[in-house]
Amino acid sequence: MQMTNMPEFHKHIKRVVISEEEIKEAVTKAGEILSLEYKDKPLLLVTILKGAFIFLADLSRAITIPHEIGFMAAKSYFESTESSGNVEITLDLAQDISKYNVVIVEDIIDTGRTLSKVREYLESKNPLSLKIVTLLDKPERRLVKLQSDYALFTIPDYFVIGYGLDYGEYYRNLPCIAEFEEDK
Repeated sequence: MQMTNMPEFHKHIKRVVISEEEIKEAVTKAGEILSLEYKDKPLLLVTILKGAFIFLADLSRAITIPHEIGFMAAKSYFESTESSGNVEITLDLAQDISKYNVVIVEDIIDTGRTLSKVREYLESKNPLSLKIVTLLDKPERRLVKLQSDYALFTIPDYFVIGYGLDYGEYYRNLPCIAEFEEDK
């Protein structure tokens, strides 16, 4: 994907890491896998806002079986490119998840702190099963023992934006995943 004649808004895009087409293909495949695995089972997709909302929407459309959606919010970045290490759950689920196979739909697993806390919290609510699907995985940054059940892409240690991921609440609307470059 070429980003020529970029407006001022795009000045922080160093390069496109994963194209819109690559994302669509991977999401379609993930939807097929989840549709087969959870056929005839109660499925609840849980996303952690805000970063995963676009991934959740596309994945939900790619899943061909009935399912429900739940939203949580947790934060650890606080307008920085580095996780603070402090994780705060700011929005809880409305559903009683003990009657569902729960799949956490995550945008990116970096240090793993946020998702580890969310997973632990959801496990305490006794779902029928609990799995993690992440758009992006950065295993070299992991600070806690955590592994996704399905990662669409594994990336090296650089800060990325787009397809729901942000920097200071901007860039979520990019249709691709791009490497962020701070002002020099």
